[in-house]
Amino acid sequence: MIGVPAVVLLAYVFIRGSTGLRHYILTRIGLTLPMVFILATLVFFIMRVLPGDPVRSALGPKGSPEMIQQIREQLGLNDPMIVQYGRFIGNMVTLDFGNSLIGGHRPIVDEMSERFPATLELVIPSSILALLVGIWGGTFAASRRKRTADYLWRIYSVVIYSLPIFWLGLVMQLLFGVQLKWLPISGRIDPIIGISIEHITNLYAVDALLTGNWPALVSVMQHLVLPTITLGLVLSGVFVRMTRINVIETLQADYIAAARARGIRERMLVYGHALKNAMIPVITLIGLQVAILLAGAVLTETVFSWPGMGRYLVERISARDYTAVQSVITVFALLVALISLAVDVIYSLVDPRVRY
Repeated sequence: MIGVPAVVLLAYVFIRGSTGLRHYILTRIGLTLPMVFILATLVFFIMRVLPGDPVRSALGPKGSPEMIQQIREQLGLNDPMIVQYGRFIGNMVTLDFGNSLIGGHRPIVDEMSERFPATLELVIPSSILALLVGIWGGTFAASRRKRTADYLWRIYSVVIYSLPIFWLGLVMQLLFGVQLKWLPISGRIDPIIGISIEHITNLYAVDALLTGNWPALVSVMQHLVLPTITLGLVLSGVFVRMTRINVIETLQADYIAAARARGIRERMLVYGHALKNAMIPVITLIGLQVAILLAGAVLTETVFSWPGMGRYLVERISARDYTAVQSVITVFALLVALISLAVDVIYSLVDPRVRY
């Protein structure tokens, strides 16, 4: 799970950290729980206000009124709203999200555990790409301030961040998949090759490496290229701007002027000194971008038919599957809050001036 490293980090810091830092972590957790509760409550009532019936969506036109009422009674949809709400809150507190309203009424935890690895396999390389392009591009632009390269990177950061992810994804599909026929435009792996893969972690690239299934690894990588580039490039724009601003500010500091006077090369000043100190605000920005990353994953997975949590959420919204939508949004909210807290803790570890 994407939140496991954050939990491990928080546990380690809580045990080994100062009293002030422990108090800060407990305070943030105490503020996070009401936020998640309010969000889940809003989703609960909004989903029931929207038109549509999940039972009718599941049965289609062949469902008789008697059958619809019978299934609604079995699922508890005929209970008073306050009873449904109390049942939902009780399940959320115990992390028992119940069963889905459609698709065989399977446990939602099982459905999410099947799809979450696909989202994780997309989000991790997209984040790495966004950071590499954003940090390098912002540093390069700052080192050539008011030159052609600086203006080009600034234009890139504005344009790429303004592009709708679904539009960029469609352009990528049309260009590299349909016209050039270089890469597949949908799915996670070739269906024929996917039969041979052994599911250990449900991360296809990892499973292919562990079992030495090289054709499956190649197919997974080919399917990853377009959605990773789409999501990673869009997110890189904000990192370019943030890195550029902070590197320029750092290059104007007195210690950089003193280092120049001692004859230290400009490249060493930029990448060895200025970038390191400019990374502190960028680390904070990483935590703020988690929500945007998950939202972008929803659109990217939908465009590329990627079988992850984002596409699952869109499908369940269309089918008015209340329990599934509530569960996914609650999990996303917990992830955003947890990772944001972990980033704040990392901030205190990177910058010794920060005290809680």
